[in-house]
Amino acid sequence: MSATLAPRVVVVSRRSELDELLVRHGTRAAAEHFLRQRGRDLNEVAARHEALLAALTTVDAAVPADWRRGRVDREDLPRFLFGPEDIVVAVGQDGLVANLSKYLSGQPVIGVDPEPGRNPGVLIRFRAKAIGAALRAAAANAATVERLSMVTARLDDGQVLAGLNEVYAGHGTHQSARYRLIGADGREERQSSSGVLVGTGTGATGWTASIAADRGWSRGLPTPEAPSLSWFVREAWPSPSTGATLTAGMLHAGEELRLVCESERLVVFADGVESDHLTVTWGQQVAIGLADQHLQLVVPG
Repeated sequence: MSATLAPRVVVVSRRSELDELLVRHGTRAAAEHFLRQRGRDLNEVAARHEALLAALTTVDAAVPADWRRGRVDREDLPRFLFGPEDIVVAVGQDGLVANLSKYLSGQPVIGVDPEPGRNPGVLIRFRAKAIGAALRAAAANAATVERLSMVTARLDDGQVLAGLNEVYAGHGTHQSARYRLIGADGREERQSSSGVLVGTGTGATGWTASIAADRGWSRGLPTPEAPSLSWFVREAWPSPSTGATLTAGMLHAGEELRLVCESERLVVFADGVESDHLTVTWGQQVAIGLADQHLQLVVPG
């Protein structure tokens, strides 16, 4: 960190379910009625809201008084400019860390779990009360950091999209995606499928793990810090013009999986966020491989 400029702590969170219900329904009474019709209790939603607020308050109190501060909601991440000296604190679920990773360029990230025991805690490793020591360690470049691999999709027109868990390429609806797949070894095949998933070691506990288990994949999946990716074609359909032989594999440093669109359009999105996607049109090519950037995740020493 700079000797003349105090660190800036940027706290990232998202609106609670209660906040979203109040935006949609206007009042707590209307929100309670909506939940009751679905067999749910407003008290449980309110308790989770209060847990989030308590964690945010604890984090805010732990930031030294002479440090700079920033605050951003998940929905505003595409418009927020992170600085090189920022320390990022994500308060929420594991997915929040994944969502913000593509907007960073090496800043340390501290994940805070506002509801210990409810979340898996893969990326949110800290309790709010332990955040002070983690902040000081990060500012002194003395924190224990895991350097997590990321995946990137690059269109032939220069557009780029990165993800921490996985990148998915497929049709924008539930129709079959048609494309020409070109593997890292140069083998290629025309395919019609439900899409292609390319995952990191971090994502290997989620979507890719499910597909790998269903596929009977025995080669193992990458670890979060490994410079490798796994890829799977979902429900490839063999026909006179399409094949189903190139449906899974691994990508290592410098290797790419390429898809050439052979339908009206395909979409490419990362980490399950369909609203933030790239559009691939007929004849365009997307290349998917390891990203140059990594997520610098601070973990308990």
